[in-house]
Amino acid sequence: MPTAAFIVPGSIATRTGGYEYDRRIVDGLRTLGWSVDVRELEASFPWPTPAALQHTDGVLADIPDGTIVLIDGLAFGAMPQQAERESARLTIVPVVHSLLASDIGLDRSSAAALESSERRALAAASLVVVAGAALIEPLAGYGIARNRIRVVEPGTAPAPLARGSGQPDTCHMVCVATLNPGKGHEVLFRALATLPMRNWRLTCAGSTTRHPATAERLQSIVDSTGLADRVVLAGELDASAVSDLYDRADLFVLPTLTETHPLSVTEALARGLPVVSTTTGAIPNLVGDAAGLLVTPGDADGLAEALAMVMGDPKLRERLVAGARDVRQRLPTWHAAATNMAAVLESVR
Repeated sequence: MPTAAFIVPGSIATRTGGYEYDRRIVDGLRTLGWSVDVRELEASFPWPTPAALQHTDGVLADIPDGTIVLIDGLAFGAMPQQAERESARLTIVPVVHSLLASDIGLDRSSAAALESSERRALAAASLVVVAGAALIEPLAGYGIARNRIRVVEPGTAPAPLARGSGQPDTCHMVCVATLNPGKGHEVLFRALATLPMRNWRLTCAGSTTRHPATAERLQSIVDSTGLADRVVLAGELDASAVSDLYDRADLFVLPTLTETHPLSVTEALARGLPVVSTTTGAIPNLVGDAAGLLVTPGDADGLAEALAMVMGDPKLRERLVAGARDVRQRLPTWHAAATNMAAVLESVR
């Protein structure tokens, strides 16, 4: 039986797209006959405390020589010394969802520190797995050759078609994303505040505690722009509640400023929901021309125009729903993603 370890920062049950990817890959590899030992580090990454790094040293030291070790990029980019030291005896394969230094909202010195750390760590890897092709060019800027990069895109869990809000005169929009600077909620709220129509409501599902300053600012914007009667910041929801939210939605919105391969977009398309989002990462390939409308990241006016078009034109909405249902039939599966990952690991085993 082939074996591997998978190291993640904090709990692998954490409800974000990156951790969902990790969980699905672990489950898929096990289904394919791999023995996968999940090891959880302390949760302070990508700014690990001295205690967190000491704990990491112990976790790595406990892994037998020659083992393939997958490490989530949120932790890997912040452990260059450990990566350099352990690469001589372990086959280290980081799984990169986004570059740490590209996180929206970082000050210049923090971004520079993370870039330096991440460059060192990635240079020590046997191969680098990325969750989307959008990361290939940025990694080239880090000096990572294309032949050392493998793309393993996420899959999609099958889901029933959304039944919708059941209110023909009102559009229930749903956004599923952690409230942080990169997801673009502020752009969305400012766009909504300019719309003349009021036949809509928005439910935002996503953690308000990982970036509390952002959550507080967003709630202030909602209150000050007169949107409080139609915008709900629901906080982090469990899987059942998120599923119910998709089921009651008429339109999915993701105003993200930067993305690799957002799982929430594929989840919405799996429900046959039309999408209004941005032209970043894999989103254009996922949504195409038929399943939604896309605007430049950060363009509040363009986002307002797209939302007004969808809400004000029933025929357009019907056409986009039909397009989303067509895309739904072609979404990749998690079994395919796990099979791709297994092929990558076999190549270095």
